[in-house]
Amino acid sequence: MSNHIQPQKLAAVSWPARWVSGFSLAIRTVETSLSPILALVIRLWLAQIFFVSAILKLANLANALDLSRYEYPVSWLDPNTAAYLGVTIEFLSAIMLATGLATRLAALALLILSVVIQLNYKVLDVHLFWVVLLGWLVVRGAAPLSLDHMLKRGLADSALPFSTIMVRRYEWLSQQGATIYLCLLRLWIATAFAATAWQLVGFGRWLPSQTTVIFAGGIGLFCVVLLALGTATRLIALVLLLFTLAMQMIDPRLSVDIYWMMLFALLVTNGSGAWSGDRFIRNRLARVFPQLDGKPAFALDGLPRVVIVGAGFGGLSCAMKLANTPVSITLIDRHNYHLFQPLLYQVASTALSPGDIATPIRGVFRDQFNARVLLGTVTGVDQDQQQVLLGDRRVPYDYLVLATGATHSYFGRDEWGAYAPGLKRVEDATEVRRRILLAFEQAEAAEAESERASLLTFLIVGGGPTGVELAGAIAELACFGMEKEFRSIDPSLARVILVQAGPRILPTFPESLSAVTKRSLQKLGVEVLLNSRVEKIDRAGVMVSGERIAARTVLWAAGVVASPAAKWLAADADAVGRVKVNTDLSAPGTKNVFVIGDTGLANAWRGNAVPGLAPAAKQGGVYVAKLISSRVLGSATPAPFKYTHLGSLATIGRKAAVADFGWLKLSGAPAWWLWGLIHIGFLVGVRNRVSVMFDWFWAYLTSRSATRLITGNTEIAISGEIILTEKSMFAATNSLADRGIIPPTNTLAAML
Repeated sequence: MSNHIQPQKLAAVSWPARWVSGFSLAIRTVETSLSPILALVIRLWLAQIFFVSAILKLANLANALDLSRYEYPVSWLDPNTAAYLGVTIEFLSAIMLATGLATRLAALALLILSVVIQLNYKVLDVHLFWVVLLGWLVVRGAAPLSLDHMLKRGLADSALPFSTIMVRRYEWLSQQGATIYLCLLRLWIATAFAATAWQLVGFGRWLPSQTTVIFAGGIGLFCVVLLALGTATRLIALVLLLFTLAMQMIDPRLSVDIYWMMLFALLVTNGSGAWSGDRFIRNRLARVFPQLDGKPAFALDGLPRVVIVGAGFGGLSCAMKLANTPVSITLIDRHNYHLFQPLLYQVASTALSPGDIATPIRGVFRDQFNARVLLGTVTGVDQDQQQVLLGDRRVPYDYLVLATGATHSYFGRDEWGAYAPGLKRVEDATEVRRRILLAFEQAEAAEAESERASLLTFLIVGGGPTGVELAGAIAELACFGMEKEFRSIDPSLARVILVQAGPRILPTFPESLSAVTKRSLQKLGVEVLLNSRVEKIDRAGVMVSGERIAARTVLWAAGVVASPAAKWLAADADAVGRVKVNTDLSAPGTKNVFVIGDTGLANAWRGNAVPGLAPAAKQGGVYVAKLISSRVLGSATPAPFKYTHLGSLATIGRKAAVADFGWLKLSGAPAWWLWGLIHIGFLVGVRNRVSVMFDWFWAYLTSRSATRLITGNTEIAISGEIILTEKSMFAATNSLADRGIIPPTNTLAAML
């Protein structure tokens, strides 16, 4: 390497910095992820209370007027005015609070109403909790999950009178007011619990186990003091939250506990504010660890340069794991987003939109100061000069990690790619979606029955997880959600065929689960053809084991080929182009070039090849990051890479799946729920997780797909044949050229 670094010095600095950075990241994650959700929960909880109260009063308005006149009169208001005003405030403000529209005004109106109720109607502790929670909404306003947040940017830039001033005043209130409010909230909670803790100490003197009780009371008093001073606030609030939750589970009649839990959760997600011991400690630590203020923890000049090619699961995991290692990271990808490929088939089958499963790479590394992102296509590697080639540009490296993934392979019949697209990119998924939806549209307009039948025949080549999931999704799309939208055809009569060359589908799963999958697909109406080989694909159909099947929509899920990384390194590769790596995932003949994920062939699964799965790529990325860290810091070298198989999953439609964990095999609805939870967990970004959960929930309840849009170029049906437009032909061949399947110069000629 060109850099000369003192390993022991770096090691001494990195461990505290790593701990502090991890703790800071955890706090930011809680603030950005959980705080908006908590604010939404509080708004909805308070809204439903006042909305139900308003509905009950409106249902029996005469009784409400009598109560206002005789039972709970307001001395400074006419009884009728008080009743009507109270109902109006409850009804309108509850709706505004639930939607997050004019949240501060709605919360202020309900806060005043709650104070009036407490002072004039009936004194209850619950009213005080309403006041405290509504006061927080007045000060802080609605969180990102609200209409206010959506309209904020537009109001600030609009020509509406006083809009700019109002937005600025609200910003000031959110910052300065929150500081005061959090301080008062801490003191109020500390005062309430101090009396309880002191009573516990005094009561413990008369009990046989007085030492234990007094000790518990003493610990409680100590925590109360820390809470009042704003020291270790999040930790103490979390302990109190868990304790209150346990008490609620023991005795559900303690209905007030839900409000205590909300207040504790506010302290957990928002911290103790600026007037606190926590802030004083943080400011002191920031002098030693500048990353707490978003500043670099160390200078990047002269540090080892780590270049990672590919922002898939492996590349992303490697870069994130190196966040606290003194290295300079350059992440290169030809797309500006990280794609969750396991859910591409849901984009293709209209269940999700591309934005649900793709996350901008720069957003992922926004807070990782030692990582930069370059958009570009790698064309080669100069190992002698230790440089990555991006056309005419060269990026130097000290450590190189190739995580370039794989694309679909047509086993030497690359001309099939124009008629049978695979699923590896967003463009592939939207193209597949276009072809599927266009087939139904053209079938609706077709006059000949034979043409209509071929248009409504969908054939998927390959019985692995992708093929199975595609077949099930297309079958359900045809049967559910479009039944009343066409007049000349019945979409449910569409024919879905799954072709597998082997004796069973899902060959990497146990035979029992393969059999379950086959039966589930057949129950959905999918025809499963086993021991069947595809011999020819053209625009009119497919030749399968000597039989001609007229299918206008053919999808490819039969095989993959690795990226050209082996050619860049002039390294030995297997039949699908994977680099045969060493036990530490380094390329043969090198010590600082590593190949992970689908790009490398590692026999690290009990002597067998590591499968091309997302967990395998992530494990490889984490391992290489640890190996690089050990070399940079001069610590012990990790043992050879060993892959830990976490299980295999495949979904079959909207309520069935199969899961194989070795020691546990699941099928049906339990496997489907597990599949959904695991895939949501693997998504990058809270927005994506929430969006996918909402789309799935909505589609599950309504049997309606989320994104049935036909984008791109449309095909023209003439005399029973589909003729590609010239623009569409060039787009298809350019897609093949991008993947290295055909030379860029063979565009139109390759199609003809």
